[in-house]
Amino acid sequence: MATMKASGRLRIGDDWNAITIIALSQQNPLKAVAEFVENSIDAGARNVTITRGRERGHHFLRIRDDGKGIPRDEQGQPDFRYVATHICDSIKRRLKGEGAQGLQGEFGIGLLSFWTVGEELLLTSTGADGRSYQMQMRKGDPAYKITPRQTLFAEGGTELTVRPLLPGLKNVSGEKIQWFLASELRDRIRQTGVQIRIVDRTSRSEHKVEPRAFEGRLLHELPKTPAGVYLELYLNRPGPANVVALYRGGTRVIENIAELELFHQGPWTSGYLQGIIDAGYLNLTPGTRTGVIHDEALTRLAGEIAPIASALASSIAEQQRAEEEQASREILRSIERALKEALLALPAEEYDWFNLREPRASRNGNGAPEPAAMVIHDTDTATATEAAPQRQFFDFPGPLFSVRVSPASSVVAAGQTKRLRAVARDRAQRIVDDAVSYEWSIIEGDGRLEDNCAEIATFHAPAEPGLAKIRLIARQREVTCEAQGLITVAQELLPQGSAARESLQQGIPAYTFQRAPGELWRSRFDAENNLIVVNSGHRDFVYASRSRAVKLRYISRLYAKELVLKNFPGLPPDQLIERLIELTLYTEENLK
Repeated sequence: MATMKASGRLRIGDDWNAITIIALSQQNPLKAVAEFVENSIDAGARNVTITRGRERGHHFLRIRDDGKGIPRDEQGQPDFRYVATHICDSIKRRLKGEGAQGLQGEFGIGLLSFWTVGEELLLTSTGADGRSYQMQMRKGDPAYKITPRQTLFAEGGTELTVRPLLPGLKNVSGEKIQWFLASELRDRIRQTGVQIRIVDRTSRSEHKVEPRAFEGRLLHELPKTPAGVYLELYLNRPGPANVVALYRGGTRVIENIAELELFHQGPWTSGYLQGIIDAGYLNLTPGTRTGVIHDEALTRLAGEIAPIASALASSIAEQQRAEEEQASREILRSIERALKEALLALPAEEYDWFNLREPRASRNGNGAPEPAAMVIHDTDTATATEAAPQRQFFDFPGPLFSVRVSPASSVVAAGQTKRLRAVARDRAQRIVDDAVSYEWSIIEGDGRLEDNCAEIATFHAPAEPGLAKIRLIARQREVTCEAQGLITVAQELLPQGSAARESLQQGIPAYTFQRAPGELWRSRFDAENNLIVVNSGHRDFVYASRSRAVKLRYISRLYAKELVLKNFPGLPPDQLIERLIELTLYTEENLK
């Protein structure tokens, strides 16, 4: 009985089947285009022109360079035969072994990726005799053909044409190729200085491939970069487009390093970083150009940049704190503006607790502003005259843009009076005084208006409860604006919570965060420090923080809750809720 052979050597059973698998291993046709361009760069090209167009009814893609061309055989002709018969035996690998620098290819399969681009490949190069020769390969065909090419003038370099393009490639524009190559070959373009131009005849446009520029602040103060690794990292505002790409030798191999399990953690997943990590010792997966082998080299990279990752996490945490402070200031300004607008619309005698009414210049009998008073300071050595500060150009109001009734909604007891003020503003919300005339009228309900042509009118309520709608018309030269107000005439008014007002005449309180997860309180008012404390650990705050607009409304409602509780102490719950709804309604209308 024959004995089974205990050892042996692996071999390919079907050469053509192996070639087919290799040729179809490229998933992204734009990666194949990048492979063709890199072949030109490896050949020493200084100029590469990519042409996309249509010829004899078929779409084509042509790449022409001024490099050294295809290496020549003993007869001085382009050695196309070697290229076609030495798949997986790249001459670049041997050149690298001999010490050659700056070469990217190593697998000898780059040309086969034309299968994912088009049906036919035509490769043209010049021989020592000055004549041009062409190799033709077809998708799915194991044969190749080499023929002289008839040209008027033979040119150096190499020309590669793929035609007709596959259906999915017909709509890939020159601009899209430009953006892809700008990222894919970013550092190779920068290091070699190669000029890559794209001529898109279909859309009649030309594009120059410039290395991609990153956004944000370049990080300089990082731990020392390990040998063989190059980092260029930028700290930017958070966003899904912020990713760090992994490169090898200037060529991108992974668009987002966080896709690798070893790097699927902070800071690489934070969304704050842009840039590249280039490690020349990584081992690539052949064919696809979209990955690295998860071996000792990749583990080495993760270990070597661990101190840098820690420093980046600290920088991001600092940036987040700064953003939170800035967001808090912006939210506070928005709430202040909204509350001021709300208090203009609400009755002054009911909401006078935070001294937020806009200061108005005193007026003379004609309604014109009085001149600013002069303050004289007498000293033993000199007399100084201090006048009101001179307004700058942009402090002066522009033309009339809008008008509103203040308060826009109010309640008055039957038989009593209510003063209404016209607030005229320009487009920038500055108060307009110059040459503005007013006209007040009651368009619905009972009552009587006094001084109905002045800035401030007085409403005399009827003896019976009801609803009165007031119309205000403001005119400045040819500009006319209109607003309406609503007055509720009630038999009796709600009791006023005046006890707390004297202690609250200190402006809108600021707010701060206290993280108390699991506790039910949403906010508290610190009267001593005039501060609203927001529970940032409450589930509602966490939910609202997903959107700035929702977070702004949430904090605004907490403000309304705390201010109503302090301004109307002792009111029954149903009346407190009425006040809360009232203040929230007029505040949220002006939130921005």
